Amino acid sequence: MSGTLAVDGCKVDARADGADIADARVAGVIADGLAVRGDGRVVAAGTGSGTSVRVYGVCLLGGAAGGGAAGQLTVDASWLDASGTDGGVACLGGSLASARFVAPAGGAFGAGGVVDADGSVAAHVTIEPVDATASAGETGGPEVPGDGPSAPGTDPATGEPAADPSTIPTLKPAAATKTVTTTTVTNTTAAKASRPKTATATSSSLPKTSDNNWIAVSGLLFVLGTAVLKAARRC
Repeated sequence: MSGTLAVDGCKVDARADGADIADARVAGVIADGLAVRGDGRVVAAGTGSGTSVRVYGVCLLGGAAGGGAAGQLTVDASWLDASGTDGGVACLGGSLASARFVAPAGGAFGAGGVVDADGSVAAHVTIEPVDATASAGETGGPEVPGDGPSAPGTDPATGEPAADPSTIPTLKPAAATKTVTTTTVTNTTAAKASRPKTATATSSSLPKTSDNNWIAVSGLLFVLGTAVLKAARRC
């Protein structure tokens, strides 16, 4: 836009995709100047890889408005989250009131944009109020739960880069104490009781049957002979 974009007490989520274009500037916000105030929130991101394409989150390099506002970024007790391959914020200067740089560490306004402590252009710029008590996830806006789409690779609940589950150590449960009960079994061999042998019955010798028969026959013959003699005498 031509002029300074003022985000006052509201939220702006601006993203640009510069795919398949050439020789252009690509940014979520392109304006003469940007002012974020009144607890405002801005999230701006740009992507693209075409020939001679310059990609920013916020691009404020002056324009028709002219004057002191051209190319200036001002943040007053508010939030800004801007990212781009060639720079998070491209600007000619800026100022912070009741706000501070969270990223990059030791951030500052350089000749062409926000730079880190060693003067390198910062690809990701995060600004939040000095007395902010909210989580870092509220810095930009999309990371705020229920407040718009979340930035890729961030945790909607915290706004921090999503943690890789594979890097989180798994707590191993405490080893359970095993109680081993040892039972000693003593095998006792019972003495075998000797069984008494079956007594062999001794049978008395009985008189032979054949001898008794001869005695009876002899007696009978004697009686018969006597009877015959008596009969003969009577005759």
